[in-house]
Amino acid sequence: MKYCPVYKKCGGCAYINTEYADQLKNKKEYIQSLFPKNNVEPVIGMKEPYHYRHKIYATFSHNRDGVIKCGMYEENTHKVIDTKMCLIQHVKANDILRDMCSLATKMHIESYNEDTGRGVLRHAYIRISHATNDVLLTIVIGSKNLPGSNAFVKEMVRMHPEIKSIVLNHNSDDTSMVLGKKNHVLYGKGFIEDEIMHTRFRISTNTFYQVNPVQTEKIYSTAIQMAQLKSTDTVLDMCCGIGTISLIAAKKASFALGVEINEDSIRDAIGNAKRNGIKNAQFIACDSEEFIEQLEDSPNVVFLDPPRNGFTEKFMKQLDHLKSDKIVYISCNPSTQARDIAFLKHYQIKKIVPVDNFPFTKHVETVVLLSRLKQKPDDYINATIELDDVDITAAETKATYDEIKKYVAEHNVGMKVSNLYISQVKRKCGIEMGKNYNLSKNEDSRQPQCPKDKESAIVEALKHFKMIQQE
Repeated sequence: MKYCPVYKKCGGCAYINTEYADQLKNKKEYIQSLFPKNNVEPVIGMKEPYHYRHKIYATFSHNRDGVIKCGMYEENTHKVIDTKMCLIQHVKANDILRDMCSLATKMHIESYNEDTGRGVLRHAYIRISHATNDVLLTIVIGSKNLPGSNAFVKEMVRMHPEIKSIVLNHNSDDTSMVLGKKNHVLYGKGFIEDEIMHTRFRISTNTFYQVNPVQTEKIYSTAIQMAQLKSTDTVLDMCCGIGTISLIAAKKASFALGVEINEDSIRDAIGNAKRNGIKNAQFIACDSEEFIEQLEDSPNVVFLDPPRNGFTEKFMKQLDHLKSDKIVYISCNPSTQARDIAFLKHYQIKKIVPVDNFPFTKHVETVVLLSRLKQKPDDYINATIELDDVDITAAETKATYDEIKKYVAEHNVGMKVSNLYISQVKRKCGIEMGKNYNLSKNEDSRQPQCPKDKESAIVEALKHFKMIQQE
């Protein structure tokens, strides 16, 4: 066991003085407490749990003598403590941070003061490729320029030739966010590449990529194994990031669709698909709630990998209405994961596998497999509608959902209607109901119902396209 001299101040590693086997035991017990009715498998740990972080944030400050230091904030404060020898950060990152501080002090480059809004160096953001050992260094400044930027870049690359790109990020906002919105490439291409499960990925400053590549491969391989993908399967990957799960799944499935709200990540995902020669994957930049509401066809398998706050109740209830065979939910926050899963009334937990993605901390990644419940005959009713008053011939030559949406928007001052609302109105009007639909007794009550004004607008559109008769 190694000793950390600042662990009492930092507070980042609650288990730094706990034997690793005991850490894994504690984490399993925690997951089991969240899922008391299910069996939780042993936590997948690391052979070497030190220096696993390949994504590192550091904040700059200075002492009374003007010497630049950097590290993490002391727990519950904005006081920077020197953590350039951190036991969980990649050794190479520790070395780069140490030399950045020395060079900045030598060149008289000031650290940024959050209270006064004056100074230059605010944060360093380092990403290291596990496959190539290449480094992407992002320097976050609170000023318009980095003084002596050419000399600074040249010297950093001389000391650390593994640095393949340096990006200057501008953030002068009064915010807790590390990165600002504006990037400027000072050196290299502005990105590096890494590899997971024989799939290559581009990593840039503003895109999401896992902290621990060794354990990330275990997480994704566990998720893919759980899914038992077939060549005929369609896959939906929610919060897909740069397309990691989507592209790995696409190699085994018929088609994979990745959805992510971050447009930078989607651009990287599209590039990653081309980079790997994968043509059966598509990526969409969209909010999760908005997307799931518009989804018409149910994929065979859904992968979920959200941020720590998880999904909304609305999203989970919409997901529950899909007829997907399996859901594989990956989470870095098991408490929100357990909360979200509770909204899935048509699915049951089949397997729970924790993966220790964050040794020495209390955090743990959890992969949960859910399968759709087989409904019993008593759970169904037969819904039949008399279609004597419906023009079936016209209805069969129906307009598309997009055409209906366009008509509604053009004739109702830009009104937007979802596929779900259109489907509800069509059902009310007898369209698509010529055969018996075995609808769950409670199905409609769980769906958000179409407002009256939108229902009227959709009805007018259906009349226009002669899908129902004029009154």
